[in-house]
Amino acid sequence: MSASKPDVLIHDVLIHEYPTMVRDGDVTYAVRIYGSERPDRTWEAWVEFHPTDKSKPVLRTGQETSQPNRDTIEYWALGLEPVYLEGALARAAGRLL
Repeated sequence: MSASKPDVLIHDVLIHEYPTMVRDGDVTYAVRIYGSERPDRTWEAWVEFHPTDKSKPVLRTGQETSQPNRDTIEYWALGLEPVYLEGALARAAGRLL
């Protein structure tokens, strides 16, 4: 009798990086969508803002969406408009709760 291997979940996967940077005051950020598979095999995703000035902190939203699989996370990420990203930056910076 062989032991079965536990299922491995996929965590913190870069789903999409936007070609356009966003600014908040004097800080410019690269915008990236990350996703992670949950134990029930659905996926969650969040937005990260990586400053071009490495002395500034990376900002991250909480969960922005949950989807049935990685393909639908990618589809969601590709449909985000600049106004959504502006709101996500405000949430990540703690200005909107």
